[in-house]
Amino acid sequence: MPGVPPTRFAYLGPEGTFAEAALRTIPAAERGSGTLLPMPTVHAAIDAVRTGEADAALVPLENSVEGSVASTLDELATGDPLVITREVLLAVTFALLVRPGTMPGGIGTVATHPHAEAQTRRWLREHLPAAEVVFTGSTAAAAVAVAKGEYDAAVAAPIAGARNGLVTLAEDIADTPGAVTRFVLLSRPGPPPEPTGGDKTSLVAFIRHDHTGALLEVLTEFAVRGVNLTRIESRPTGERLGRYCFYFDCEGHVADARVGDALAALHRICADVRYLGSYPRGGPGEPPRLPPGRDDAAFADAAAWLAQLREGR
Repeated sequence: MPGVPPTRFAYLGPEGTFAEAALRTIPAAERGSGTLLPMPTVHAAIDAVRTGEADAALVPLENSVEGSVASTLDELATGDPLVITREVLLAVTFALLVRPGTMPGGIGTVATHPHAEAQTRRWLREHLPAAEVVFTGSTAAAAVAVAKGEYDAAVAAPIAGARNGLVTLAEDIADTPGAVTRFVLLSRPGPPPEPTGGDKTSLVAFIRHDHTGALLEVLTEFAVRGVNLTRIESRPTGERLGRYCFYFDCEGHVADARVGDALAALHRICADVRYLGSYPRGGPGEPPRLPPGRDDAAFADAAAWLAQLREGR
């Protein structure tokens, strides 16, 4: 029910994933009253919310090195609508995990998730050039597989080693130090959290017709209202080659006049707009600096002025 805090949280499992670590930063999931439900894939975690098995799902959306998680984006654009109610930014540190007694010379296979491999590719090439890299559904699943003897080593979070009786052969093996993964908490549609002054709004826009300047028309609706876009990305709709939808993150809350007005304008000119939620921005940040005439007071003043004109006053 809208307004009822979630108590059952699905996440990309198994236990020991970065998703679990991110989920445990949310008080409702960590305080003991919440039930954590590990799922084998992003799709399964999101589907658990849609079917009612879970109240919310925490899934990865993008990484500062590897970019967006396509499976999450595609799930948000299709199927029963879900909304983002919170984002969590998690610093990502990778370790090379092995069974006790395994030496570097005995590593013939390394298991990990594709995003983790992309962030440690150079290190693996330099230190384990002969090893075969095998992809798994998550870094924690890779650690489980190593513990079962299916592979020789795993690139995963250190916590996955502790959970599975593995030892760390190398720490901090990422090619780019300081990587951060952005996770989002999804729930069924309901009233958005109250504005905090440091919010984001996310949406997916489907262009009505493919024509010159179509994307520019969409971007202009944000620009003329002083709405700053923090992320824009295209994804194929699956209808046919060359048909795309566009994902936007912008500063502000749907309750803000400038943001609400921009969404209404997009609804007029686009084939469809899927609202993905307004929620507090994760991590540090300053309130948006608005150009003159773009705050709520200015919108209210302009509406009052227009009403006077229409009434002949």
